[in-house]
Amino acid sequence: MAELRWDPFIQDWTMVASNRQNRPQMPKDWCPFCPSSGNVPDYEVMEYDNDFPALRQDPPKPDDVATDFFKVQPCYGKCEVILYSSEHTVTLPELSNEHMKKLADLWCQRFDTLRADPKIKYIFIFENRGDVVGVTMPHPHGQIYGYPFLPKKLQLETASAKEYYKKTGHCLWCDYLTNEKKEKKRIIFENKDFTVFLPFFSAYPYGVYIQSNAHKQYITDFTPEERASLGLTVRDTAGMLDSLFGYKFPYMMCMHNAPVNSGDYSKDFHFHIEFYPPMRSATKQKFNASSETGAWAACNPTCPEQTAEELRQAYKRFLARKEK
Repeated sequence: MAELRWDPFIQDWTMVASNRQNRPQMPKDWCPFCPSSGNVPDYEVMEYDNDFPALRQDPPKPDDVATDFFKVQPCYGKCEVILYSSEHTVTLPELSNEHMKKLADLWCQRFDTLRADPKIKYIFIFENRGDVVGVTMPHPHGQIYGYPFLPKKLQLETASAKEYYKKTGHCLWCDYLTNEKKEKKRIIFENKDFTVFLPFFSAYPYGVYIQSNAHKQYITDFTPEERASLGLTVRDTAGMLDSLFGYKFPYMMCMHNAPVNSGDYSKDFHFHIEFYPPMRSATKQKFNASSETGAWAACNPTCPEQTAEELRQAYKRFLARKEK
């Protein structure tokens, strides 16, 4: 079973992919992403087609479950794995500047390739890190999904940005960053090209954002220097999170580019990255329970201004270790 099913109540598609139920846990003595497995060649960074995709460019015919009321469509799209390194136990913060540049370049190459398919409407680059978010393969990697529709969160985000631009003539994200920088207390660190901050409205205690300082819509809009800077900023953000409590901190990292093959977003959308770490302390998990899940009513159990100071101190510790 592999298809998209329409939810008329929130007007969004659900990916039904029962083939993913059978994806394996990582064996202790074998990894398909290590060159020693014979499954992949030697590499520094590499794209690998997902063995258990929820979306395919050759989708099967949907199950015979559609009616005049219940809508389905083929699960068209693409699911890719982005291998960060051939080293099985390396962590993102341990990768060199040059290695991170190659990773950022690969993200851009794959983005361009997927965008060339006119049926793909949104390209989502992301990373799930840690057992607590359901990672079955501990080898360092992220993923890219190419959706044939614009997912609901991105629908809301792009609609809000367009509405704000229509009212003010300004980019919502540019104005937002200007105001965060004016307040300063939620800024964690910044460089010439990117700013890392804990949003005023953060629903996750350590849910930092990375935003480009320049008004650009796509990761592929960045210059070679900005791409290199993006790689370092992502790496150092992960290192900061690891330095919070002295262990490999779990998170979901989500890159937000503008939609593709769907119109002009040049004035109102702004590239950024959202992190969702599922921990509220060193040992306590932040669960999205009934209010968060059933009503989408977010609740942060910590004060963002205080948590931002924790993150600034963690970033200093990461820098100090890196300099040794």
